[in-house]
Amino acid sequence: MSGNQLCCQRHEEMEVTEEGRRQVEEQVEQLLAGQGSEVSGCDVGLDQSKPATLRKNVTYIVCGVIFNDKEEALRREVKEEAGFDCEPITLLLIQEQGPQWIRFIFLARVTGGNIKSLPAADQESLQASWWDRQSVLPLRGRDILRLIDCGLKYRQDPWHPVTLPVDLSCRHVLQRLVLVFTNSDEQIWILLLKAPGLHLPTAAAVKTHAVTWAANMVVQEAMPSAYHDHDVNTLGVFSLQHNGRQHGKTDGVCFNTLVALVPDRVQRNEDGEKVAFIPAGQPPPVENPRYVWLEVRKPTLREKLLEKTKNTSILPLHSLY
Repeated sequence: MSGNQLCCQRHEEMEVTEEGRRQVEEQVEQLLAGQGSEVSGCDVGLDQSKPATLRKNVTYIVCGVIFNDKEEALRREVKEEAGFDCEPITLLLIQEQGPQWIRFIFLARVTGGNIKSLPAADQESLQASWWDRQSVLPLRGRDILRLIDCGLKYRQDPWHPVTLPVDLSCRHVLQRLVLVFTNSDEQIWILLLKAPGLHLPTAAAVKTHAVTWAANMVVQEAMPSAYHDHDVNTLGVFSLQHNGRQHGKTDGVCFNTLVALVPDRVQRNEDGEKVAFIPAGQPPPVENPRYVWLEVRKPTLREKLLEKTKNTSILPLHSLY
């Protein structure tokens, strides 16, 4: 980074007040703790997104992995499909194919009811049965085997904190980004928008791309020149927010995600020839005046964010595109 760019970076940080810094750090700490934060607006992609309406332009699949040994959608689905009453333990994994198809996989425990037999068959399901993990399993799709393995591994060695949806409403399918850049000295910066008030960027999912593409849209808008020299990696979900009580008005979901901006290690010169990779000491300069990088100075927050970026110990969000 040139001296001019470094001066520009420092000048931008001077624009951030201590009160603004404190508020951002508090919000990030809340998200790290699995909590949520009210969605007050959308910064990117709203003009390409429609409000989420179940059974119209979004489909949420709720899947429960239950072993024989508060979330209404999960409880209802398990009761209707398998006959059991259940209690969610944690989300295990989220899979998505854009905002129109999102599957939430929970680990859950049975709290009552009886397994559904063939005489109780209805439009929801024919019957349910326990599987010993050895017998031949007649399945239309074998993707659930991976989900069962995921549940077994989590029971043996939980790799992310217990994560359950936060009861906060949202109209669209959104991604709120804790978008970070780190260097070899373990400094870490967070990308923010300046107005209205210093805040984490929020971007709407668009129908033609994965939900996680929202992070790419933010980077393209903030620093278009650096976009093609960096990877935009959504590492996982700190928490997710959903209410759904008002059909067509609160059917959306907000994913509070950790996103890493990582320099492409294959560097080329103007002639397209590969050149030696030189690690960047500073994040790429923002070109859009709406944005600013903020270096994390609070030691405990910096350590937590660095640990999450290294170990990815948060709820996975897998794009199936």
